[in-house]
Amino acid sequence: MAKGKIGVTTENIFPVIKKFLYSDHEIFLRELVSNAVDATQKLRTLAAFGDFKGELGQLDVNVTVDKDNGTLTVSDRGIGMDADDIEKYINQIAFSGAEEFLAKYKDTANSIIGHFGLGFYSAFMVSKKVVIRSLSYKDEAKAVEWTCDGSPEFEMKEIEKDSRGTDIILYLDDDSKEFLEQSRIDTLLKKYCRFLPVPVISGKVKEWKDGKMVDTDKDNVVNTTEPLWTKKPADLTDEDYLKFYHELMSGQEDPMFWIHLNVDYPFTLTGILYFPKIKTNIDIQRNRIQLYCNQVYVTDQVEGVVPEFMTLMQGVIDSPDIPLNVSRSYLQADSQVKKISSYISKKVAEKLEKMFSSDRKNYETKWDDIEVFIVYGMLTDEKFCEASKKFFLLKNTEENYFTLDEYRKLVESAQTDKDGNVIYLYATDKTAQYSYIQAAREKGYDVLLMNGQLDQHLVGLLESKLDKTRFVRVDSDIPERLIEKEDKTDTGLEGYEADVAVGLFRSRLPEMKDAQFIVSLNSLKPGDAPATVVQNEYMRRMKEMAAMQPGGGFYSQFPDSYSLVINTSQPAVKDEIQKATDALKETVEPTFHKIQNLNKEITALRDSMKPEASQEEKNKNQEKITSLEKVVSELRTKNETSIKEYASSQPKVLQIIDLALLQANLLKGEALTDFIARSVTLL
Repeated sequence: MAKGKIGVTTENIFPVIKKFLYSDHEIFLRELVSNAVDATQKLRTLAAFGDFKGELGQLDVNVTVDKDNGTLTVSDRGIGMDADDIEKYINQIAFSGAEEFLAKYKDTANSIIGHFGLGFYSAFMVSKKVVIRSLSYKDEAKAVEWTCDGSPEFEMKEIEKDSRGTDIILYLDDDSKEFLEQSRIDTLLKKYCRFLPVPVISGKVKEWKDGKMVDTDKDNVVNTTEPLWTKKPADLTDEDYLKFYHELMSGQEDPMFWIHLNVDYPFTLTGILYFPKIKTNIDIQRNRIQLYCNQVYVTDQVEGVVPEFMTLMQGVIDSPDIPLNVSRSYLQADSQVKKISSYISKKVAEKLEKMFSSDRKNYETKWDDIEVFIVYGMLTDEKFCEASKKFFLLKNTEENYFTLDEYRKLVESAQTDKDGNVIYLYATDKTAQYSYIQAAREKGYDVLLMNGQLDQHLVGLLESKLDKTRFVRVDSDIPERLIEKEDKTDTGLEGYEADVAVGLFRSRLPEMKDAQFIVSLNSLKPGDAPATVVQNEYMRRMKEMAAMQPGGGFYSQFPDSYSLVINTSQPAVKDEIQKATDALKETVEPTFHKIQNLNKEITALRDSMKPEASQEEKNKNQEKITSLEKVVSELRTKNETSIKEYASSQPKVLQIIDLALLQANLLKGEALTDFIARSVTLL
């Protein structure tokens, strides 16, 4: 019997392993089974090259639970080890700089194991003692048993062992008894080992008999040794891909389509990525792409390996060029991983372009479901954004689809403003904005439907990418002003009449929480609506963007900004304004003209305040201006009060305003009930 110390430069390796790897302690099973598979694969390779001439026999890995003895055993019939191998691979651990190691890797279990070659030693996360029993494939090799109780000391002796290979026997500690439950072990093997290239056996297949589940004589093989991504696409059918998808994502409806990745230069990469249907928000479960290294499960945290927008997809990626144990920071920094990410993005773009060019009609039927992937890609991946110009589509409110080039050609003749900008009108809700859409179409304009989850961001992106292009929501102004063809806007009224008209409607505007209104006049067609509520495009965009930021951002503090546009040519409006100007002629008009004269006097005083004037003269003029401004303010208040008193007795004024609010979906609750009652009365 031999005794010794494990070759480490610190006495506390096992406390470190237990303490800092405990949060991820279940990965010990992946490490041990992966080692067993590696040993089996190495034997196959030796046999293929003629370096092993014995009988291979049945090559599989067995995971055995012995609840009575408190042990969990991982066995293989691979190359095995002799005393020299154990001394080299088990007793000598490449482990130096303990303090630096702890500082750098204490929070990242995977980094510790993979970086320092501690796969086997992960067994001590759950064990109070570990025993290795092994017989090497080498001729005349002696079987050995190695025992360690979790300290740096070990014992090793020769033993009798009938079969080639290695048994790793874990005597589980009191905190890890969960791993003596067969169901727990089967769950972990299904998670980490379901696609290993060597059969992994865990217990027996169970069947229902005499009112309970009992073991049969058949081994329970938990893995598929030849998963779909290892096969050639030409050998697979759609049914194969769909079956595999449902094995991965049970309970999901069929995906829209998929991409089979298969590359061997300049790196090795295989996998299958599926495009699922997305019905809700973009908080869809990410973590549905599983990363494998030579069929060994690594993680489902694939940020950095695939482009960000593709974390919405589902499937598997397998690459031996990504280490089995990696940290997220490693993935984000590694140049090889970045190449893999770029390649995947390129392959997805090529697939989408091929789908579009080969069967556009079918591609359009899928567009509403795949748009979120493509838009997310455009927003987060510059190269993908450039490639997407060939297959990105705009959809209008009549359900017609256009490429970016096609749509510009469609609208540029009618929708170019006085400054040469092509205006893309869009709606976000066909039902709520129906009247605005119809009014724009009557002007000969086309309206896009942009109701996607990311379209707020997409609008800004397209404006930055497309030359002389602006996006304007269809309810941001009246049709005549959505696309400005000339500088001057005809209000239809001036002076006293305009002042009364604005005051008349402003005085009856409702008070709404977090909303403010301004009143503007416009001479439109007599048959157009008497009044229309529109929302300022810039402020609305800023508020919507702010709402998506943590804390709401600066613009979230501002109220919603609306304009009530009064059609001064509409007969009912014209009649109400005429009645008001007549009724207020004796009280408001004289005051209005007095205000006008005082404002002229104030302007003249300001103009006369020359820079070279003395401070005394400036102060004197400023006192006059302040005094006159006070008088103007008092006169304005007087006129506003008179107009408000008059307007309060004019139900049609409020009716015109409420019709506009109703059109804009802003008339609700008690105000809507009052509107209905007033409508009945007016009828």
